[in-house]
Amino acid sequence: MLIEASVENWDQHHAAVVATGAVTHRIDIPHKANGPGSSINGGEALCLALATCYCNDIYREAKQRGIEVLRVNVDVQAEFGGVGEPAKSMSYRARVAAKADEQTIRALMLHTDRVAEIQATLRKGMPVHFEAVEAITEG
Repeated sequence: MLIEASVENWDQHHAAVVATGAVTHRIDIPHKANGPGSSINGGEALCLALATCYCNDIYREAKQRGIEVLRVNVDVQAEFGGVGEPAKSMSYRARVAAKADEQTIRALMLHTDRVAEIQATLRKGMPVHFEAVEAITEG
């Protein structure tokens, strides 16, 4: 499964698009109010990716177990150092309301933490390759 994201930014324009296979979504992220760039930063987007993954995977895993989930709340925090430094730590908390007993819900939550793809990717780590640069001279 190929997942893609792209950002296009210039002047007072900012466009963010994500796609999984042939399904594409525009994400409404405004341009930065006080200059060029996006109004959110990459650390915020990374925290959102982790929260979104866990939320979606709770529903996926609950369906496989025959559990009806009523509500999911996920809060993520990441501690970054200075400019150019990687995150020092990342943690998240979740609250899940479902039509099941507490032990069943907790088991679902722990299982989902183990199989959530973004969590697994961050825990394992992986190479990130910068593949191409196109420098365009204008003006």
